[in-house]
Amino acid sequence: MGVKDRFTHGRCLSVTRRSPRGKNMATSICRTLKYFQPKTCLNIKCSASLLDVRLPQPLLLPIRTKKRYFIPPAVNVKQKSQSEQEAKARAAGVVVRQQYIERAINISCTAGIFDPYVPPEGDARLSTLSKEGLKQRTEQLRQSAASQLAFRKIKDHDPEFSTKEFPALAQQIFIDAHAALTQFNKEKLHSLVTERCYPEMVRGNRYKTLRWRFIESLESPRVVHARCPDMISKGNLYGQVTLRMHSRQTLAIYDRFGRLMLGDEDEPRDVLEYIVLERHLVNPYGCWRLHGKIVPAWAPPKDPIIKTVLIPGPKLKPEEEFKDLNYQVPKPAAVQWHK
Repeated sequence: MGVKDRFTHGRCLSVTRRSPRGKNMATSICRTLKYFQPKTCLNIKCSASLLDVRLPQPLLLPIRTKKRYFIPPAVNVKQKSQSEQEAKARAAGVVVRQQYIERAINISCTAGIFDPYVPPEGDARLSTLSKEGLKQRTEQLRQSAASQLAFRKIKDHDPEFSTKEFPALAQQIFIDAHAALTQFNKEKLHSLVTERCYPEMVRGNRYKTLRWRFIESLESPRVVHARCPDMISKGNLYGQVTLRMHSRQTLAIYDRFGRLMLGDEDEPRDVLEYIVLERHLVNPYGCWRLHGKIVPAWAPPKDPIIKTVLIPGPKLKPEEEFKDLNYQVPKPAAVQWHK
């Protein structure tokens, strides 16, 4: 293997090595001299100390690499208003993105009940000869005329819809939805109620036990109201049908301690309800689901809820027992609950 060194004016060019196969391999001589650098520096320092030569000190120059457009606020500094922060950002050259108030839209159901049905006071039992009875009859005629137009639109998209067969289907949906609610079956409940009705049914039931049972129908359910509104675009139609149900049910709600809060499992009650069912008509896979409930203004108030309240007792010593004190629990003072 032959080695040939070349030096031109003190600069190292290369070292060429020839392999047995005839290939040229070049490597920098600086790689060879780096092993002699520590010894050379040591010799220079020793000679400088003998000759009393002072070497120049290294000079440090601060270099700004990147400009900071945003400086975080200091601690314990009064916060500036939003307008002042935006003005400071514009002065620094930072573009402030415009904030849009966005709200999620669910196109599978509407956000409410369009033109809700107004149940007549006394459930239309007033005589038409009286002034109040005549007003009820006039309002019923006006609502029934608009309902007939809605029935035609619903039948155009759902040929199987019938006002005679629909009440039985709607009643079964109502029973299945409440049965799924008592069993906390979320998957089945989502298929029976709309996204607007679901949070209203499950709100506040996390630590409670529900016992509900449908006994019988006192009167056959019937359709009393129908609307066919559109949302977002003109052809995006939704069908809303109001059903009148007079049935007998039992309801009992227990708190997380197992104490009764409302109702009774052994006491059936007569319930008159106006429920609203909805369907996305333009969706070929849409189905009728429970959408809401209409509570008339003349409905009687609900029973108060019995809440479990902790009453603090006496402080016992290690050698005392509560039974030996004959302590009488004081009656709580009356509290006025405000809505």
